[in-house]
Amino acid sequence: DEPSIGLHPRDNDRLLATLRRLRDLGNTVIVVEHDEDAMRQADHIVDIGPRAGIHGGQVVAQGTLEEIMQAPESLTGQYLSGLLDIEVPAVRRQGNSRQILIKGAHKHNLKNIDVEIPLGMMVVITGVSGSGKSTLVEEILYPGLTWRINRRSGQSSRHNQQGRYLDITGAEAIDKVINIDQAPIGRTPRSNPATYTGAFNGIRELFAQTAEARVRGYQPGRFSFNVRGGRCDACSGDGIIKIEMHFLPDVYIPCEVCKGRRYNRETLEVKYKGYTIADVLEMTVDEAVDCFENIPSVFRKLKVLQDVGLGYIKLGQPAPTLSGGEAQRVKLATELSKRSTGRTLYILDEPTTGLHKDDVRQLLEVLNRLVDAGNTVVVIEHNLDVIKSA
Repeated sequence: DEPSIGLHPRDNDRLLATLRRLRDLGNTVIVVEHDEDAMRQADHIVDIGPRAGIHGGQVVAQGTLEEIMQAPESLTGQYLSGLLDIEVPAVRRQGNSRQILIKGAHKHNLKNIDVEIPLGMMVVITGVSGSGKSTLVEEILYPGLTWRINRRSGQSSRHNQQGRYLDITGAEAIDKVINIDQAPIGRTPRSNPATYTGAFNGIRELFAQTAEARVRGYQPGRFSFNVRGGRCDACSGDGIIKIEMHFLPDVYIPCEVCKGRRYNRETLEVKYKGYTIADVLEMTVDEAVDCFENIPSVFRKLKVLQDVGLGYIKLGQPAPTLSGGEAQRVKLATELSKRSTGRTLYILDEPTTGLHKDDVRQLLEVLNRLVDAGNTVVVIEHNLDVIKSA
């Protein structure tokens, strides 16, 4: 399953040679992969799609590389044939002439190096696997900048600068540093894209302003599944009941009282445009964008989710069911929806992990929007499309 994750193209060639040797011994090798080199060397390709989520789940094409490239429905085939491509930028940014300078970085494989990171640009840190990219960015740049910014604002910080580098200069040019990783946006089913982005606050306020809610005296809190009042008491607003199996993994079943809808009957009698609050949580982002297009505070947050290619996910989709790439894009969308100061440094460690080439195109559009607002984006990456877009 995606063996090319984290591999430089040089290492990827070695991996593919190993897989071919396994095949030549008479074995069958099945690989889940977005990597173009792997697809070009495959004997047989199965392309599943045509899109993600509810818009996917079908075999779009299968056969040889040539057959995939000729399949009109296959987005993968269109990229392989060159019909679609991620273009090299016509113009490179000049930045804002300021920079972060790391002096004497020495940890793990780093040999006392000095590194300049220009600000106001998309900066890509690349190199073969194990060369020290993550050490430089995740263990030196990120904690070092965080420590300086927190010290400047009078906050205490657990980060220190012992044994990693001699100095980092230029931190005064940025207000905050944010590491947007692929960790889940939440560990429990209560966390979902609507709550994480803040769109759900506006939706709850909207329901509280309906005529039915005002007659009943319902406040926005009535439409929260985290507090008592409007939620189903049987499942405490989870919509599911956890059955502990002790020596086996826990089993989750839909709540018998609310049938998985999270709220009690009285709350579900309040409707906006014919939808209950539970119906809204079941909407995809695409559907919700149409439903709330006249409500700016909600629309803006939902539109950026759509812009980053997550139109297919449900607003109430439990956080643990989102893939790493989806979680990362929810975080990116949340950042995009905030009012930018233009002085933020964003760090992303291999954001193309698990992404199709079309998803990479959408990711680059999002990163470019962050940089166009004056921010700096530092990306650790092996993906050639990202490297050429730096």
